[in-house]
Amino acid sequence: MDRAHLLDLTHRFLEAFNRNDLDAVMAFFADDGVYDEFNGRRNTGKAAIRAAFEPQFTGAYGEMKFLDEDLFADAETGKVMTSWRCTLSVKGAPTSWRGLDLLHFKGDKLVRKLTYAKTKAPLFQS
Repeated sequence: MDRAHLLDLTHRFLEAFNRNDLDAVMAFFADDGVYDEFNGRRNTGKAAIRAAFEPQFTGAYGEMKFLDEDLFADAETGKVMTSWRCTLSVKGAPTSWRGLDLLHFKGDKLVRKLTYAKTKAPLFQS
């Protein structure tokens, strides 16, 4: 994969999050993809990944936006590290937190999304 294509995939994936378009986000994942949440929960397969994302995309945490801060891409391995600041509402009050995702692509499909965050406690843990 060339670097320009890897960056294009990554930007389109991130834009789908900020459009709040769960179907578009899910279109990037491989059928057997893995999403590791920052709270330690692992979701394997599209159905599990979709279920993990649904609260976010249905507004359970208010309007969420991911503001890009930095990005590193290794086209040879199909891996991207993107850091961001997530803005959202907690109990009606605006807040934000920082984190990063390690994205692993094989071809045009996302096979792993590993999320890490800088917070005192996982916000989405039930």
